[in-house]
Amino acid sequence: MSAQKTNEMRAAVYEKIGEAAAVLSVRSVKRPEVGVGQVRVRLAFSGINPTDVKIRSGRTPRQITGFQIPHMDGSGTIDAVGPGVDMTRIGQRVWVQLAAHESRWGTAAQWTVVNQDRAIALPDEVSFELGATLGVPAVTAANCVLGDGPIAGKDVLVAGGAGAVGRCAVQLAHWQGARVAASVSGEVKAEITRQAGADFVVNYREANAVEQLQAWSTKVAHIVEVDLGTNLDLDLAVAAPGTSIVTYAADHKDPVIPIRRLMTAGVSLRFMLLYTLPAPILAAAIEIVKSALAANALQLPPVQIFTLADIVSAHQVQETGPTGRVLVELP
Repeated sequence: MSAQKTNEMRAAVYEKIGEAAAVLSVRSVKRPEVGVGQVRVRLAFSGINPTDVKIRSGRTPRQITGFQIPHMDGSGTIDAVGPGVDMTRIGQRVWVQLAAHESRWGTAAQWTVVNQDRAIALPDEVSFELGATLGVPAVTAANCVLGDGPIAGKDVLVAGGAGAVGRCAVQLAHWQGARVAASVSGEVKAEITRQAGADFVVNYREANAVEQLQAWSTKVAHIVEVDLGTNLDLDLAVAAPGTSIVTYAADHKDPVIPIRRLMTAGVSLRFMLLYTLPAPILAAAIEIVKSALAANALQLPPVQIFTLADIVSAHQVQETGPTGRVLVELP
């Protein structure tokens, strides 16, 4: 094998935004080299999130310079470190987060390079598959669940409890000693949510969903919300003075904010986006995920695993809103 080829890797790339089948391809590109404060990770798995397909499709606008390798999350082993990074990190198992944020080197490739704080030590007993499902969902959930203070002994509602973020939120809230309710859209998702630790699960499509939740609690202290525009009336029906609602997604209609009702209810609203969290707050959320892993509080969700060659199919499945997570295994 030539020297040039030994410096190459297989990667999924796109050079313009569009439908997966139209813009994604798998080809050889030059393997990235580490810079100051960076580590290079030989990837085992890449995790796909809704944000990845939104960026690729153009729903979340982003400039492409040359080419883009997609995906924020992954897992693997550090095989090189740059200046300023402890050499003992070489050989360390890690989970990777935000790899493709402000970088072309996403995780849908054999290698990625990231700033050292974006490659977090993965305990030996934690599988690479689970490691690749952390990142965006788990860190988002950690901030949503615990970013407004302790929740031990409190009633917490998680909207969309079977989703990537929602399932992590249910597990983290259960681990932290909250009494947890979750809303879902069907029985399969309800069972996934119960297995994650939810004490009560309601199908939000049922006509009496509000009444079911009110029978469970009328003093929900904290709500993790995936669709504020659709669910705000339900949230207010179970809120009490001091209830905090944090919302992390904007996929559907924008809500009309009922200011008087919110004031009367004594509810606070917080909006969060992982990419704009101040560094200390992001670091605190990562520490929560690390502690949860050490406590065996985060379990592998249902997964569908694709090869890198099937990257188009993997993206198409992600766009259907799968029950569980979509992973790409790297060769």
